[in-house]
This record gives sequence, structure tokens and C-alpha cells, in this order.
Amino acid sequence: MPENQDKNQPIAVTAKDLPLHCPMPDAPLWARHPRVFLDVLKTGDAACPYCGAKYHFTGERPTGHH
Repeated sequence: MPENQDKNQPIAVTAKDLPLHCPMPDAPLWARHPRVFLDVLKTGDAACPYCGAKYHFTGERPTGHH
């Protein structure tokens, strides 16, 4: 999660961020926890069970295997 990210606002992710996992690669060291993969394509939203970060898928959905 970016350092200036409001925890109440979802983090926008796109097809380039898939497969989605938390923490994201740009998360600061203090915000790291075990990596967990999240299915953001099912409903368009996902939340991390460790830190509560909320993610929202935007843009064009990927084609191919689901």
C-alpha cells in the first residue's frame, strides 16, 4: 500500500497488477506481511485478510483463462 494511501479508500488495480497479491511490490518495509493472493476479478473488489487493505479492479478485464 502506498504510504499516503487512505486505508478507507480502495487501491485501484488493473490487469497489469494481476495476479493481485498483498502487500504490493511498492509497499514500504514496515507495511509488509505474508503474501496473500486476492481474487479481485470475481466481484471487482477484494480485501486483504492481514492488513485490511481494500482493492478495486478498474479498466478492461483480461481475456483468456479465468
